[in-house]
Amino acid sequence: MNKRALILCSLLFGIFLMHGQGPGRNRIKTLKVAFITEQVGLTSEEAQQFWPIYNAHEETMEDIRRKERAELHANIVRAQELSTNESEMLLDHLLALQSDKQEADREFLTRLRTVIPAKKVLLLVKAEEDFKRQMIQQFRKRRGGR
Repeated sequence: MNKRALILCSLLFGIFLMHGQGPGRNRIKTLKVAFITEQVGLTSEEAQQFWPIYNAHEETMEDIRRKERAELHANIVRAQELSTNESEMLLDHLLALQSDKQEADREFLTRLRTVIPAKKVLLLVKAEEDFKRQMIQQFRKRRGGR
């Protein structure tokens, strides 16, 4: 019963946080919250500390991905036309964004270790990969069915 209540609270919390985004994205994030909650096995006390850290990290990573899309992808498409200097600058920028991602991940995992046991941090990493794999499989099935 306690686990069901925790999952329900997590779902509602996830829905509340993602209200401003599109319905498809909301649905995926809600499914991800439920999946992570179930796979990691957070207690209610752990969940109260875990989700704010997790959501802040997700926002940071989304900001970095937004920068990549906005600043890099338009220029990478026209890579043949870039001068040597422009190419160097773009590559430096790409490396800096990758470094930002690594640093954000490092800080995230370090902060998580202070609120949940290391085993649950590892279960989180596995759960995120498993969820991503499931989403890709479902996408492929839907695309193949068209």
